[in-house]
Amino acid sequence: MIEPSEPDTAESDVLDRIIKAGPAGAVSVSFVATIVVFGIWFAFYLFVFLPRVSP
Repeated sequence: MIEPSEPDTAESDVLDRIIKAGPAGAVSVSFVATIVVFGIWFAFYLFVFLPRVSP
């Protein structure tokens, strides 16, 4: 059976920093995508639905 060796502490520290910073990028991308979708919906509402309803 192969025994796992101790991980290099410098490499482990770098990986820990990358993992801690990872979700922040995903959250910011999802926030921007949500804002874009909401903006498109709002523009569609203003330029398509409201002109049809008003006399």
